[in-house]
Formats: sequence, C-alpha cells, structure tokens
Amino acid sequence: MNDARRPDPDTLLAQVRAEERRAARGRLRIYFGASAGVGKTYAMLKAARDLHAAGGSVLAGVVETHGRSETARLLDGLPRLPLKGVEYRGRQLAEFDIDAALASGAALVLVDELAHSNVAGSRHRKRWQDVEELLAAGIDVHTTVNVQHLESLNDVVGGITGVRVAETVPDTVFDGADEVVLVDVPADELLARLKSGRVYGGGQAERAAGNFFRKGNLIALRELALRRTADRVEGDVRAWRIEQSVDAIWKTGAVLLACVGPHGDGEQVVRSAARLAAQLGARWHAVVVETPRLRRLPAGARERLLDHLKLAEKLGAETAVLSGPDAAAALAGYADSHNLSKLVLGRPHARRPPWHAPLARRLASRAPDVDLIEVATPRSPTAVRARPRAADADVASRLRAWPYVAGAGASLLAAGAGWALGGWLDLPNISMLFLLVVLVVAYRYGRGPSVLATCVSVATLDFFFVPPRLSFAVSDVQYLVTFATMLAVGLITGHLTALLRFQAHAAGQRENRWRALYEFASTLSGVLLPAQILDATRDFVARAFRARATLLLPDADGRLAPPAEAMPGFEPGTAQWAFDHARPAGAGTDTLPASPLYYLPLVAPMRTRGVLAIAPSSPRWIVTPEQRQQLDTFATLTAIALERVHYIEVAQTALVDMESERLRNSLLAALGHDLRTPLTLLVGLSESLAASKPPLSPMQLGVAETLKNEALRMSTLVANLLDMARIQSGGVHLQLEWQSIEEAVGSALRASGPVLAAGGQHVRTDLPPDLPLVRFDAPLFERVLCNVLENAAKYTPAGATVTLDARVKGDWVELRVTDDGPGLPPGREEAIFEKFTRGERESSTPGVGLGLAICRAIVDAHGGRIRAEQAPGHGARIVIALPRGTPPALPEPDDLLEDHHD
Repeated sequence: MNDARRPDPDTLLAQVRAEERRAARGRLRIYFGASAGVGKTYAMLKAARDLHAAGGSVLAGVVETHGRSETARLLDGLPRLPLKGVEYRGRQLAEFDIDAALASGAALVLVDELAHSNVAGSRHRKRWQDVEELLAAGIDVHTTVNVQHLESLNDVVGGITGVRVAETVPDTVFDGADEVVLVDVPADELLARLKSGRVYGGGQAERAAGNFFRKGNLIALRELALRRTADRVEGDVRAWRIEQSVDAIWKTGAVLLACVGPHGDGEQVVRSAARLAAQLGARWHAVVVETPRLRRLPAGARERLLDHLKLAEKLGAETAVLSGPDAAAALAGYADSHNLSKLVLGRPHARRPPWHAPLARRLASRAPDVDLIEVATPRSPTAVRARPRAADADVASRLRAWPYVAGAGASLLAAGAGWALGGWLDLPNISMLFLLVVLVVAYRYGRGPSVLATCVSVATLDFFFVPPRLSFAVSDVQYLVTFATMLAVGLITGHLTALLRFQAHAAGQRENRWRALYEFASTLSGVLLPAQILDATRDFVARAFRARATLLLPDADGRLAPPAEAMPGFEPGTAQWAFDHARPAGAGTDTLPASPLYYLPLVAPMRTRGVLAIAPSSPRWIVTPEQRQQLDTFATLTAIALERVHYIEVAQTALVDMESERLRNSLLAALGHDLRTPLTLLVGLSESLAASKPPLSPMQLGVAETLKNEALRMSTLVANLLDMARIQSGGVHLQLEWQSIEEAVGSALRASGPVLAAGGQHVRTDLPPDLPLVRFDAPLFERVLCNVLENAAKYTPAGATVTLDARVKGDWVELRVTDDGPGLPPGREEAIFEKFTRGERESSTPGVGLGLAICRAIVDAHGGRIRAEQAPGHGARIVIALPRGTPPALPEPDDLLEDHHD
C-alpha cells in the first residue's frame, strides 16, 4: 500500500472513462503512404474483402480507383454506396453521401482519400469531417492518406517537391486514429509502376515523372512517412506503458535527456544534446534538478542555469525543473516516466571526496537501462572571462561561509551553556543539548553546517566535559563509543532534518502555486463583468509573481484599448504584436526583449481574447518553467473567463432581441386585427359611394376610387403584417400537396394583374411544358409569387418587362422573376429579405418592407431557397427554388377503366 509506483486512482478513473468513450465510438484505420501509387487503396480493399468474406458488414462508401484495373477488380462483390450528385458551377459532381452511409446500418464504411475537399453546398467542407460524423455514430471507417496531406508536413513536402497541396488533414485526426497501417514501396519500384501505367495513364504519367515523381522526391517522402509513422507508434508505446504500469525502460526510440547542472558546462551540455538529437533525428528533453545544494547557489548562478534551460527550449527541447534531494533519483524517475533511453550530462572536472560518488555512477546504479553519454566540457576562454569580480566573489564567499560560522558558533554557545549549567546537568543531558543544537542548525542552514556543528559539538564535549577536562585525552575508552555514537546520530539526524526541510519547502511552494490557481479559478467562476476579471487578475499576479499587471481588451476591429491605469514603459505596438500573433513578447522573451513589460496573450478556445501586460518588480525578471506553466495556466483561465463573459453578453443580447421580436409581433398582430375591420368598411363605403344615385361628378368619382385603392393597399399591408406575425409565432401550418407550377403562376398573375396594370409593366412567361409536379401549399406559394411580382411593379418604371420563367436544375425546380429596371443596390442582395427593409431607403414608393421577408419565411418553411441577384445586363432577379422530390405515379388508363367498371 505504500508503494510509490502504485496506480493513481484518478488516472485509472480517467482511463475507464476514456475506454467507455472509445467503446461508443467507431474505430478509424488509416492506410498511410508516401505518395500516390504505393497501394493504399489496394491494401484497404483487400482487407475489406477478407472481412466481407468472413461475414463482416462492409460498405464501400467512396473509393477512388483512378482507372487502375487491379484496384477496380477488388470492388467486385463488395456492397457499394451510390454517390450523391451535387451541382457546382453548372456541372454535376459525384460526392460521398454521408446521410445514406449513416442510414445503411453497415459496421464498416470505406472512405477513400481522407484529405478530399467536398463540393460547396455539402454538409461538411472536408471529407475527414464526414468521417468524424461516422465515427461519432459508432461506425468503423477505413481510409487512406498521403504524407503530403498532413497539416504539419505540408510545408516540408512543398519545399522538397516544389508542389504545395491545398487539401490537408489535421494531425490530430491522424494521431487520434485507432490504427495506422504503413503501405511502403521503394522508390525504384514506384517509378516502375508509374512507367508501366499502373499509377497514372497517358500523358499524366509522363508529366508526373518529370515533376513530383522524381526519385529524390520519393526517397525524401518515404523517409518522412516512415518517421511520422514511428512518431505515431512511439505515442502508442507510451500509452501502453502508462496503461499497463510498465516500469522498465523500452529502448524503442532514441529520445535524449540532457541534465543541465549548476556548473559552467550547462550551455555546452545543451548544445551538444541538441546536435546529437539532430543527428539522430530524435526528440529530446532538458531538465534541471533543484536540490538543496542548488538552492544555496548565488542568484547569478541560478539565473545562468535558467538561461541554459531557456536555450534548450529555444533549440527544440521539452524543459522541466525537477525537485528532490538526490539528483540521480530525480533523473532516473523522469527518464522512467517518459521512456527516455539516453541521458546526456557533463563530465566532472573537480575532484570529489572518495565517499561522494559521481552523478554518472549513481545514475548507473539507479537506472541500469539508461545509456549515459558524458559530454567533454573543456574550460573555454569565455568561461574564464565570465568569472565574477573579486569584490563580488568575496561577498559571495562570505555569504556562503556564514551558515558554517553560525553552525560552529551555535555549538560553542551550547558548550558555554553546558559549562554554566555544569552544576545542575550531568554529561548525558549536556550531550542531548549538543544534539538539539545540531537539529536546529540542520533545520535552519542545511546539511553542511549541521555536519560542522556535529564535529564541533563532539570536540567541545570531549574538551570541556569529559574527564580529564580541558584536554582531548580520554580517561575511559567507553567515551570513544559515546563520541562515535553522538557523531553518527548527529550526522544522521542533521541529514534527515535538512532533507525534510527541503521537501517541506518544495511541497509548500507547490501547494502555494496550486492553491493560488484554485483560488483564482474559484474567483473567476463567479465573475460577470470584464472589470471583475481585471481586478482578480491584478491581485493574483501581485501575490503570485510580485508584479503589477493590467488587462488589455480588443475592440470590434481587433485593436487593443490602452491600459486603464498608466504603466511606465508600456508599448502599444508590442502588445498588439503579441495579440495578433498569439505569442508572448517583451521582457524575458525573444521578441523585443528590451521592453520593460512582459506581454502574454490570452488565447481562448475560440479566439485570442486580450493581452496581459505584466510589469516585473525586478529588471532581471526570469520566469522558471514551473512559474511559466503556472502563468500560462492562469492566462488560460483568464481567457476562458473573458470568453464566458462575452458569450453571456451575447446570450443576454439575443434574449433581449427575442423578447423585442415577440413583443413587436404581438403588437403587429393586435394592430392588424384592429385595423382590418375599419379598412374593410372603408372599401365598402367607397364602392357604395361610387354607385350612389344620383351619379357623382367625375372629380367625386376619382376621390372615391382613390379612397378605395388606398384602403385596398392598406388592407394588403395589414395582411402582410398578420402573415408575418403568424409565421414568426409558428401559427402557419402547411397544407402540402403535389401541385402544378403553371396553375400557381396563373393564379398569381390574376391576383397581381391590377397592380401590374396600374404600374404599366408587361409580364412575359416562359414555362416549359414538361415541368414536374412540386409539393407545396398553393395559397401560400401564390402569396410568394404575388409579393415578388408586386415588388417588381414597385421598383421598375412604366413600360418595363417582367419575365417569369421556370426550369429544372438537378434536384430543384427554380422559378425566376426578372425585370429590366434599375437593379438591386450593390451589396444588398441579402438585406432586402430582412423585415422592414426596402430596396430604396428614402423613396415615395409605398410599402413597409415585409413582402420579401414573408416570401423567404414561406419558402424556408417549404424547405426551399430564395435569393436575389443582378440580372444579366441590368435589372434584378429573384430566384425561388423548391425541392423537386418524387411525385406519386399516375395510374395507367387501363387501371382507370377497371376502377370505373368496378
């Protein structure tokens, strides 16, 4: 139960939950190759045929054979999914039908060419997104990918081959696959395939051989594919070791660990490890072990150590600062947990006491599976010149000597106290007094001063208290045993006390860091305003890093606002650079390091939410890896809090808009109902007035006719208001039936005839005789056509021609209303479908801008589409598209006669 290597319960619980998620999700197998023609699709189909022959449920969703007969033959006998036709720029293109695949019930779907970009109008932009949906539905997928389509290697392959492919797959999809099968072919064999026409046919093969398929390119691509597969397999090995709690190091990959020590050879160790990693093509880590001895180093030496660690990070290493009393144990544990098989360290120059084993020997005993590489670090002239000045060295030596002086002085004080109390205390109690002093010195100053205090205590006990006194002579040999025991007890207790002191200090620092993050997260969980986040951020940075901080938030254009309070040395350009590039800048970084402030971008899941400007208390402010990790975690919490507050504001605005819309619809409905009766009465009165006896004069008849027309216009506006209110409230229920387009057009032309006649427009229809039946609600669709025609009558001059034509376009039936008027305002093709939006902002044309908004609402309810565009030449065009569907089959004449006889 006390085994430090027992599995962590939280880790086990996370593994169980991950297994449950994986069990509910389909499995993804990727056939991976260096280029086209290596046989990825062939290998995928061959494995699918074997599975189908064994009784498995396999469906070929989309398979690209590229005219290769051997590959096409493997499709024989496999169930195939029909491709879906998608229109693109007047052409019919075949695409993967994801809806049919989801409804097929197949356990495995073959989806070739994962990096393919779908045609505009498809559900997803990329085919790998279709695959993600299949996997989420629990369907297994087999697919293929070339190395040049991986996002991280896209630029590398482009630099090698001179061809930059546009279709890529995120590396997360590749790394998240359950299986990766490498399909590898030597370059000479692939070129032979290309020459024989088994990759491309005709002139395409010749062009490929002269460009992409050059032997050097293929060799380089093959190396990239092999290395990327090895990286993926290395991740699988690490996951398996963690899951199975494997302690032994498996030398499956050349991953280096560089130990950066406190001596002057740290920089050479880092650079040597970087060169060695580059030669091996391997990843590498660089660590510093913070031991009690390291804590006692001067500030300058510690800063140089952190500079070496930052250099390693710049050269591509993963860095960390370990803490522990023994550097060998910490390094062995780190190498074990990360499966690092090679450890690089500097060769010691100074002579060590015989009882102090060198680090390499201790590592060899603790980690026998690790290869140790010692780097020769000769003393360089720069190191000699980097020695501190004599005055600084004198101060540093005095600071280092003070704990030893204090330890020896404490022992002498204990001797004085024992001499003064000699009449009341016997020798064993005086010995205990010396042991107490050793414990206090070990707790206060560490191991070295406690060892000196132990030796001084034994010497003073012998000289002052053991007979004969004031002499180092011993009258009884048993006192030698007492001295030896006291010396051993003092050394052991001093060592343990110093060790516990270091561990307590390290644990206290870790606790302070995590408690600060916990308190900060708890504070941010309840904030609702950016000002509250600013206050919490300022307090946290002041407590955790002893620095001032302010929060810079962007405006709608992405420009950072100036700080709320003045900060000396603030540079707006540096802050904006950090925001735009989502990278830290300023003090302690490689970007504008002379800046007195440190600018940390706040990167949230959706976007960068701002920049944190930190003014360090010291000009030589250096963030250790632990502090950097804490600062990054804190920045992430701040960014997420800002994003949460932003979406709270968005939700509140949306709620207000919804309530305003509901209130407006209620008001429109109430006004419409109250206005309908008076308007109907006005129409009746105007008609009665025109037909009254005796007949009215011509002027009076004109007034009556104008009154009638205006009352009818107002009645139409009220009807539009009521229709929009009913549509918005969901009160419209469609009565869908298979209808003839010609009949709907004829009814709309009859209803709009007076308006078109009053405006002087001419209507021309062009309806093909073979138009299919379409399923729609006849009265509502007639309203759509009437509104579009009346809209054309409003905005075209007298004598203009309005053309109404129809055509079948794929799975849609389109009706187009085209006029030869002034056309649409530029950039307002979509805006005219919004409520209360008119084609001309200031115009004497009657209307409130609801006609086209009602049209869009009705067409959307039918599952159709409506859009506005500029007509060829000049004028405007409204295009209404309804789904074609499959009309019911008409009965045969013989069936009708049979039914008649029955």
